[in-house]
Parts: sequence; structure tokens; C-alpha cells
Amino acid sequence: MAGVSLLALLDDIATLLDDIAVLSKVAAKNTAGVLGDDLAVNAEQVSGVRAERELPVVWAVAKGSLLNKVILVPAALLMSLYAPWLITPVLMLGGTYLCFEGAEKLHEWIAHKPKEFSAQERLNHLSLSKADLLALEKDKIKGAIRTDFVLSAEIVVIILGSVADTSFTNQVIIVSGLAVFFTVAVFGLVAAIVKMDDVGLYLVEAQAAGRKGRVSGWLGRGLVNAAAPLMHTLSVVGTIAMFLVGGGILVHGWAWLYQWIEPLTSLWAMLANMGVGVITGLVVLGLITAIKKLRTLS
Repeated sequence: MAGVSLLALLDDIATLLDDIAVLSKVAAKNTAGVLGDDLAVNAEQVSGVRAERELPVVWAVAKGSLLNKVILVPAALLMSLYAPWLITPVLMLGGTYLCFEGAEKLHEWIAHKPKEFSAQERLNHLSLSKADLLALEKDKIKGAIRTDFVLSAEIVVIILGSVADTSFTNQVIIVSGLAVFFTVAVFGLVAAIVKMDDVGLYLVEAQAAGRKGRVSGWLGRGLVNAAAPLMHTLSVVGTIAMFLVGGGILVHGWAWLYQWIEPLTSLWAMLANMGVGVITGLVVLGLITAIKKLRTLS
């Protein structure tokens, strides 16, 4: 009898783990857009820091991100337990914000050129005292953590929305586990990206000094040259994913629209979700811009 009970327990555990794995995969897919944006934004936030301070800054922001999730995950789970009817409105709000962020980036690319620092600005930055540089570093870390709070809130809510129909136990395991996993993964990649050019420069210098062969020099130059295009690619992919994920959330929230798009093939459904995301983002951006102009006139 004891053996049968043990086998039954193991079977229950295997079933639970299988459910968690499937639901985690769905949640991870739904959060792809925010994660791409989170990766690009955090890599941009820590760029411009002195080479020897890049990893400490990444670590400081990563700790702040974990603290954000310590606050957000219990709040989201309590909402799921005591006010589950709030999940869909909050999810739709998060989806709308994602679309707005995507539209804002699209507008920046079209209307503005990337900011380039002049030689004088670079000299002024280098001439700052150690205390001033540390103050700037602290401001950069605080700003990155504030931005991460918004992105983390979106990630947690989207994960929760993806597993809203499962048991509360599964919700706790999946939301908590993915929140920690995504934080480690994102900031691990951020650390690798911001040090790419330093590693490449080391390999180039080692090859020039005769400590490494031609392959190392070639690899080093490749890493240095790839750093900037990689950042740009992450930004573009993250923006497209924001429209796809944000639009998909809105489509699922509007039953009439979901019924119209559901029969479409996967490609056309994806394009429809993206179209909804772009239109929603541009409308919200237009409204916010108009409100700001009216406030300025008044």
C-alpha cells in the first residue's frame, strides 16, 4: 500500500511539473516582446559608464530589478486570489502601454536622429571628478531601476494572465520562477553585451602583442564591430515584438475582434495583431501629444 501511495504521489508530481512546463512555455512566449524591450532598454541604460564600472552597475540594476519583483509578484498573486476580475483590465492596460511604447520608439526613429555626443561633451564628461562620476552613476542606476519597475510590472501581469486559468499553486510557482529566471537571463545577457567590445579589444590587443593568433584578432574585431549593430537590432526586434504582444493582448481582450481574427491563418493573425498594436499605439501617442500641447497653450 505504501508503495502504491508513493507511486501515486510521484505521478501527481510528474503531472504537476508537466503542467508547469507547458504553462511556463506559453507565458514565456507571451512575454517575448517585453523581454526584448527589457534587454534593449537595460543595455542602453548602462551604456556610457566607465569600462571598469559596467559590471558593478549591471549588478546594482539587477538587484533593484529583483527587489521590484519581490514587490510586484506578491501584489499580482494577491490580485489573482482576491480580485481575479482585475487581471483582464490590468492586462489590457499593460498591452496598451506596450503599444504606446512601441509607437513612441517608432516616432523617435522617424522624427529624430540618434543623439551623438560632440567631442567637447566627451571631454567635459572625462574631466568630471570621481565624486561627480559616482553621482552620475547613481542617477543612471536609479533611472534604470525605475524603468525596470514598469517593464517588470508588465512582465509579471502578462505571465499571470497567461496562467490565470490554472490553480493558485501553479500560478505561484510559474510567476515566481519565471520572474527570477527572466531577471537572471536578461541581466546576464546585458552584462555579456556591454562587455562585448572590451573582450574584443582585449583580443585585438593580445593579437597585436603576439600573445594570440590571427583568429583571436579576427574574432576580437568582429566583437567590437558587432556591438553597436547588435544594440540596434535588439531595439528594432523589441519594438516589433511589443506591437505583436501588445496587439495580441488587446485582441484577446476584445471578444468581437478576437472572433474576427481567430479564423485567420497564423501569419495573417500575427499581422492583424501587429496592426492592432500599431494603430492603438499611434492613437494613444497622438492623444498624449495633443494633451501636452493643450497644456502648453493654456
